[in-house]
Amino acid sequence: MPWTLQEIRAAIPDYLFVRDTTRGVLYLARDLLMAAVVWKAGTYIDSSFGNTTIRSQLSPIFAETLRWLTWAVYWWFQGLIFTGIWVIGHECGHGAFSESNAICDVVGFITHSFLWTPYFSWKISHHRHHISHASMERDEVYVPKSRSDLGIPKRPNHEIDWDEYFGDTPIYTFYMLMRQQLLAFPAYLLFNVSGQKTYPKWTNHFDPNSILFTKAQRNQVILSNLGLLFMAWVVKLACAKWHPIEVIKYYGIPWLLVSHWFIMITYLHHTDPVLPHYRGKEWNYQRGAASTVDRNFLGWQGRFFLHDVAHYHVIHHFFPKMPFYHGPEATKYLQQFIGDQYHYSNKPVFKALWESYNRCQFVEDEGTVLFYRDKQGRSQLRLADQYKD
Repeated sequence: MPWTLQEIRAAIPDYLFVRDTTRGVLYLARDLLMAAVVWKAGTYIDSSFGNTTIRSQLSPIFAETLRWLTWAVYWWFQGLIFTGIWVIGHECGHGAFSESNAICDVVGFITHSFLWTPYFSWKISHHRHHISHASMERDEVYVPKSRSDLGIPKRPNHEIDWDEYFGDTPIYTFYMLMRQQLLAFPAYLLFNVSGQKTYPKWTNHFDPNSILFTKAQRNQVILSNLGLLFMAWVVKLACAKWHPIEVIKYYGIPWLLVSHWFIMITYLHHTDPVLPHYRGKEWNYQRGAASTVDRNFLGWQGRFFLHDVAHYHVIHHFFPKMPFYHGPEATKYLQQFIGDQYHYSNKPVFKALWESYNRCQFVEDEGTVLFYRDKQGRSQLRLADQYKD
């Protein structure tokens, strides 16, 4: 990465950095309208398939099967729409939604609280993730485990019984992957799972005195917590009025899918055998920003519902304040300028998820440029001679 950040910035036209509040509000309004329409459509599912005439015509078993298939369609699209709303909050956290910090924080606080994310607390740690991405010592999340973390001895690969460390059956591996996809984000917020290993054991995003925050940021953490407490109160009222099962069907499962989509997207952005991590002075901001990958995530659905968050993530790491709707055009300029330093994958994302989860196991304890090693201790790329010890 021979260029300075200023040189890369100069390669991209200024108008692509303009933040348009009206445009951002219209995207948010579109998402909220879609969520309301899908929610309203969902209210007809049980009554339609529970109708005596329909059940007699289709047969009760077939009608019940169609009912749950229709709920699955609801959950799929409402989950994507809710994730799009979460992405708007993410834009706000970066200041990309509007030039007004107040507008960003109000919109971000409301949208993220609605989806059980402590807005200010996560905004603070996420900012540090961006300024230290791919640094083994300073990154905030998706920090690779090292050989010593897993207790793997430093011996030639053929002398190690790799099944002793990674001998899980495919079924168990699939279970662990599903657990990650559904619970990793709450686990990160609550217990710093996959976060920086140098932090104290009980590091979390809800303690105002956590090492994640400065004294000046404590009130923001408390405000984030109050937003979630308010949502807990709203959910409690909804459960009392409509029954917990109804709340789970309309809101709970779509929220769980938000957690899944968010983790899947970010995991695939930052976890791939070809992406390097750095130690010490080998790291700089540009190298860290380039150590992520754009992916064709769910095709048109990913572009429309998720606001291109997965398709154009590399440019976002270089310039987090750039609005998402400028990502496609700005990426063309970035790719032309940095060439092979730009990473893109057109691999089907669920295949990529399985492969990355199995291939990206650990990095070495020594060295300043690191690539993931798989369950046999092999890396897909080898270091250039000047980086070898």
